[in-house]
Amino acid sequence: MVVAWSFNRPAYRPTGVVAVSPGPFGLTPERLRSKFVGSLLGTAVGDSLGAGAWLRTGHGRELAPFYTDDTHMMIGVAESLVERRGFDPEHMFLTFVRNWEAEPWRGYGPGPPAIFRAFRRGEDPRRVAETLYPGGSFGNGAAMRIAPIACLYYDNLAELRRVAAESARLTHTHPLGVEGAVLQASAIALAVGTIGPLDRLAFLEELLSLAESEIYRRKLTAIRGFLSRPGRPSRREVVRVLGNSVEAFNSVPTAIYAFLATGSFEEAVRLAVSFGGDRDTIGAMAGAIAGAYYGRESIPARWLEELENRDYIEHLAVRLWELKMSIKGQ
Repeated sequence: MVVAWSFNRPAYRPTGVVAVSPGPFGLTPERLRSKFVGSLLGTAVGDSLGAGAWLRTGHGRELAPFYTDDTHMMIGVAESLVERRGFDPEHMFLTFVRNWEAEPWRGYGPGPPAIFRAFRRGEDPRRVAETLYPGGSFGNGAAMRIAPIACLYYDNLAELRRVAAESARLTHTHPLGVEGAVLQASAIALAVGTIGPLDRLAFLEELLSLAESEIYRRKLTAIRGFLSRPGRPSRREVVRVLGNSVEAFNSVPTAIYAFLATGSFEEAVRLAVSFGGDRDTIGAMAGAIAGAYYGRESIPARWLEELENRDYIEHLAVRLWELKMSIKGQ
């Protein structure tokens, strides 16, 4: 038995309203395409690099031969956005369920599969998500998959925040889990919309202005301190202050720091993975931000050659870009 599940609200269709400065010469369609592709491939590369560190693959490979649930769920987000031409929460949830049923071995944490199984038993998945943990999950599972939403809604931060929060609540209902997804989405969106040299402190101040809870404000403020002092803090200090575990507040700030503390895609994901802990997810989130800023061409070719399902992920990113361009042209 499968319950009928309706959110009783319209799908969020992206608009062409610009809330991020496009720079003095504008963001060309070709550059926007590179950024969309860079963010989605960056998620998968960071995830696979982190998983490779877990597995110690050997045989000359740096990336794991397969990506994890981080990329698998990100693919589901992109598939749903493209098929529905915007955010349809019920469709996205069903896409998650079907993808998990097809490949449950991707390393999913305990939360989403429990929600998916309950749904297939006929239970209300929203209630299960709210009661799975006290107050719902505040893990990083919603943040790790957010890149397609951040890209599609990059030019309207108010709309982006609404959609990111709605998408997070499909599986993660605790306010700290939702806020982590919103902050990660905002960081990716800002990276997409940034042209030219990155003003790291201004980027961080923008995120600080969006942070609502004390713990995220405190950690973003700590990043400002790290960036403002001479020399880079030790990995041990970063982990002690920002964290490296599965909670969103112990990993989203760490991924943001990895992007802001470095000067290339490769440096960002290597630093993210080096912090240990939930390294595949921290790598995925840092890769999403870095790819959104530096673009596809910044991702080392040797990593793309090793990446599982690369062509399909790039295809989804291009479809997402085509959707965005068609909406902008309306």
